[in-house]
Amino acid sequence: MNQLRSVELFAGAGGLALGCEAAGFDTQVMVEWNKWACDTVRQNQAAGYPLVRDWLVHEGDVRAFDWESVNEPVDLVSGGPPCQPFSMGGKHGAANDPRDMFPATAEVIARLRPRAFIVENVRGLTRATFANYYQYVLLRLELPLVTALDGESWYDHFLRLQAEATTPDSRTDLRYRVVPTVVNAADYGVPQHRHRVFIVGFRSDVDAEWSFPEPTHNQDALLYSKWVTGEYWDAHKVPRRHRTEPPPGTPRVSAYLWKMNSVGFSPWQTVRDALVGLPEPRLGGSRKYKNHVYQPGARQYKGHTGSALDAPAKALKAGGHGVPGGENMMVRDDGTVRYFTIRESARLQTFPDDYELHGSWGEAMRQIGNAVPVELAKVVATSVRVALTSSERASGDNEAGGNQ
Repeated sequence: MNQLRSVELFAGAGGLALGCEAAGFDTQVMVEWNKWACDTVRQNQAAGYPLVRDWLVHEGDVRAFDWESVNEPVDLVSGGPPCQPFSMGGKHGAANDPRDMFPATAEVIARLRPRAFIVENVRGLTRATFANYYQYVLLRLELPLVTALDGESWYDHFLRLQAEATTPDSRTDLRYRVVPTVVNAADYGVPQHRHRVFIVGFRSDVDAEWSFPEPTHNQDALLYSKWVTGEYWDAHKVPRRHRTEPPPGTPRVSAYLWKMNSVGFSPWQTVRDALVGLPEPRLGGSRKYKNHVYQPGARQYKGHTGSALDAPAKALKAGGHGVPGGENMMVRDDGTVRYFTIRESARLQTFPDDYELHGSWGEAMRQIGNAVPVELAKVVATSVRVALTSSERASGDNEAGGNQ
């Protein structure tokens, strides 16, 4: 594939960037302020991991990077601005939270003028509480050159952006067609319920027809394979005593509906699917699998009940123990719980087994919990790449026709 040039903001451990690389983008620069996350990428570079080998890693604030040094055209800017200002577990500060990096994201887009961008964040951004700010974010990304004035509040800026967006003779020479979508990663083959918002934009001069990729997996296909055909249990050689039953009150007609609703879809991937081949972890770790070390101390209590083996995992959270990391547990067949190892967590986020996470238990789990699932990133980035290359081809054909 012809490589397209990309830049990654708020890169973390590299989940989104890895997906973009796998989709055919060539990451020129990755910017991340967290030392441990940068060390993860550097460690994998030193080990010769191919997808990250040529990344220029900048450890620091995206606002402090010399973007003038990126002197060749950029096709894609991607990144996941810090989610804490909008997370259900945060203080819900939005624009009042100094970690809100959406304005900084728009400023980078304004400088680099990429043909497209992919921005990812938590579903909480779309809550009614943030309705105005969410619309502000979308307009800020649509019109990145319309910056805030000195001393101007975000809301006054929002009103000015609205006026500019609806002005027929707007003079801004940089505008993006913005498409926001809320998705569940499980619907795209990720073994985890992870609801996230993706905001994808194409520069207005890019003639690209694009919509968010359609889901490929669903719950009905999983239910049918478990409770009608039994294929799921047989494939995993699960003893009958450990095979769960349909929830109480499930109507008999469900078997037919599950089958009809699953046509054309693959089953949701479960925790058990994700962990195939991994041995039970030990304190000393594993010679074959990186980061596969038993972590003691898991226990269930209110709000921390762990993930069932035979369903997609609950959303992994950033951290190791307690709130929020204490939920990062599995519930074994016998009802006991244990923490997911870093490697198991990486699998639930669809990181490759030969990609190693750097740092202590807590630091590595924080990187994993903040990451974009690699396979979901690849699906989205591939669709963007196809749209961009199709646009290039159409433009080339039009130019050739005009020269005849």
